[in-house]
Amino acid sequence: MFEMINPNEKITEQDILAFEKRHNIYLPGEYIDFLLKYNGGYSKQSVFQISPDEGNSLVNKFYGIGNMQGNLDRVIDNLDDDLPEGFISIGYDPAGNEICLGTKNSKYEGQIYFWMHDMESNLKMDNMFLLSTDFTSFLDSLQDEE
Repeated sequence: MFEMINPNEKITEQDILAFEKRHNIYLPGEYIDFLLKYNGGYSKQSVFQISPDEGNSLVNKFYGIGNMQGNLDRVIDNLDDDLPEGFISIGYDPAGNEICLGTKNSKYEGQIYFWMHDMESNLKMDNMFLLSTDFTSFLDSLQDEE
């Protein structure tokens, strides 16, 4: 069962609405619930499978909204041109790859993908790996480090 060990400072629905307005994006409900409860941070369970060929990685940290290191505003500003349209990064692994969420009203809405930043790609989705069809299932699939 998913457990956060070091969440970020609490935020409100108004903070999320302001964030969405600043970036002209709309977040899926499951992710909004996560932000309201934890606002990102460090999870106890962090290991996930990228694919059978690529193996496993782990969530280093989930980004949050507010004045902290690993803040979603900065991440969006830094990665906006790199990620395929309809995605935001919600966390990262130790190698600097991103865990991405399909934004509301995109064809990937609510889906979780892994973006490999150093994989050569001529097409925007070539370096994206589907991890889960929804955010809650992704959190539930995370395993403890061995």
